[in-house]
Formats: sequence, C-alpha cells, structure tokens
Amino acid sequence: MKEVEKIVKRLLEAIGEDPEDPELKETPRRIADMYKLCLKGKNVDPAQYLSRPLPTTHNEMIALQGIDFFSLCPHHLLPWFGKVYIAYIPNGKIVGLSKFYSLVEAVSQRLQLQERMTSTIADLIQENLRPYGTMVVVRALHTCTFIRGRYDYSTMSRISMHTVTSALRGVFLWHETPRKEALELFFKSDKTENF
Repeated sequence: MKEVEKIVKRLLEAIGEDPEDPELKETPRRIADMYKLCLKGKNVDPAQYLSRPLPTTHNEMIALQGIDFFSLCPHHLLPWFGKVYIAYIPNGKIVGLSKFYSLVEAVSQRLQLQERMTSTIADLIQENLRPYGTMVVVRALHTCTFIRGRYDYSTMSRISMHTVTSALRGVFLWHETPRKEALELFFKSDKTENF
C-alpha cells in the first residue's frame, strides 16, 4: 500500500494542496488503509463460504433480510453501500446463516457494479447449494450520484435515490407465489429500511 500512499500524495500536489499540511499529512496513509479495507474481498473466493453445506430436510423458504455491505464503484472509485436481501428454497442442502454475511462481504469488497454483484451472489448460491430457487435483491446508495451527474434535479433528491437490482433463479423466476412471499419477508417487516 506504500505505492498507493505515494500516488495520493502526488494527487494532493496535482490538485494544488500541500501534502505536508497538518490536516493532510496522514491522508495518504488513511486513503491507502481505506482502499485496503474496501478491496479486501478481491483475493477471496466467495464460493468457499458455500462449499461445505449441511444436509437438511427443510424445504421451505429461508430469507435473510438486510445484510449490510459497502463497495467501491469501478467508474469513480467512490463508495456505494446498502443492504442485500437473500431468499432461497433448500433442496437438501443449507449452510450456516453467517456464511451468507461472509459471501456478501467477499463479493462486495472489491471494485464492483451493483448489477454484477446481485447476479454473482444469486449464481453462487444457485450453483453451490442447488436450491429449488434463489432470489437476491440489492438496495443501495451510490455516492457518485450525490456529487456528479448530468441531470437537472436537486442534490437532495440525488442523495435519497436508491438503486434496486434483483436476480431470480429457479422457482423465483417461474412462479409468482414464492417471489411475492420473498418480497414480503424482505420489505414489509424490514424496520431497517431507512439506512
């Protein structure tokens, strides 16, 4: 990360700031530490968290509501963050609930697009656990929309604008009933909706 520190110091100089200013002196290290944290999933194989499933006879929906995450936009290197909602209907295999938190962390903590992250999580669950179906919804705020854009609307509307993506596999794609049930479990009782 020393190279990142050098680059940040040069960036500060390039935008006309003095990197020796007391307020900026630690900025290169802080930025390097931030990128190290935000990109720690880059070298992690997220499939490992689903590789040791447990046998089960449970074949009704399991839903995880509002797993917090943060990521970095590959276009602007700015943070975006939100919640991941996961539902799946087991077909003989489950994993411990904490594995889904680890999975989301590994997939999100890298340069990532929301659309790709949503599909990746759904595909990993579907491929590794082989459930009857998987549904993933991601609801996020993108800081790049707060500070830039070509649209003529107020900054406040940009700050509160969520982007929602979904990925449906198996029965969630073919049948409306499990899809509706998952959405109800995700959002009707989600008291953490306002993040």
